[in-house]
Amino acid sequence: MRTRRFPAHDLGCHNAFSMRIDVITLFPDLIRSATRYSMVKRAQEDGIVQISVTDPRDFTPDRHRTVDDSPFGGGPGMVMKVEPIEKALAACREASGLNGRVLLTEPQGKPMTQADARRWANEPSLIIVCGHYGGVDQRVADHLADESVSIGDYVLTGGEIPALVIIDAVTRLLPGVLGNEESPEKDSFEEGLLGYPQYTRPEGHHGWRVPEVLLSGHHGAIQRWRRAQQLLRTRRLRPDLFARAPITAEDVRLMAETVQGDENEPG
Repeated sequence: MRTRRFPAHDLGCHNAFSMRIDVITLFPDLIRSATRYSMVKRAQEDGIVQISVTDPRDFTPDRHRTVDDSPFGGGPGMVMKVEPIEKALAACREASGLNGRVLLTEPQGKPMTQADARRWANEPSLIIVCGHYGGVDQRVADHLADESVSIGDYVLTGGEIPALVIIDAVTRLLPGVLGNEESPEKDSFEEGLLGYPQYTRPEGHHGWRVPEVLLSGHHGAIQRWRRAQQLLRTRRLRPDLFARAPITAEDVRLMAETVQGDENEPG
């Protein structure tokens, strides 16, 4: 049996990789094509991450390369079989020499958070199993995967897009990927809050002005404004996040001052 992988030399990689991500998918070209762009491509070129793709069809005994079957008990759709996935997992581990943490992408999984991405970024190896069809044999989640992961409460055709979300979220946290080493710590969700509003030139557009504080050059005032905007934006748009965020007494006072100031603004 053979595996189809995305070799490092395809992108000119030459360094020892700090992390390896294997993706088990029925659509390897989808993963290959999407990881040839932007930050993820540069991380591969710089030898920071290696992304390898394995097709479970390569681990089937029949000439039709069957990876799914009808569900026991009846019902619509087809279910991905456990045997090809188990063999693909073993092949990934043999190729890497690592006992990678296995993530199964499926709607029943735990909703992914930024904390999960940071935790996974500390792993030397991840193996992402992409669900498809009507689902995956439950024995994969129960006995082969370490975690089942969802990226939201909606239905997708397959697990490839969630896998790409995981790859992107994890890769950008690896040392050396982002130009500004402080950038990951300033991301939205790192403190359980949404990001603050961002502006760039021109200062005015159709009468829509950039907030004056951002043009003041007063760094302390800018930081306070940004913190207040994070707090108020999260409270308004994501009250579920706000309820869990570590809000201080200073944060409460800052929000109150900002709201009062907005109320006192003319017009």
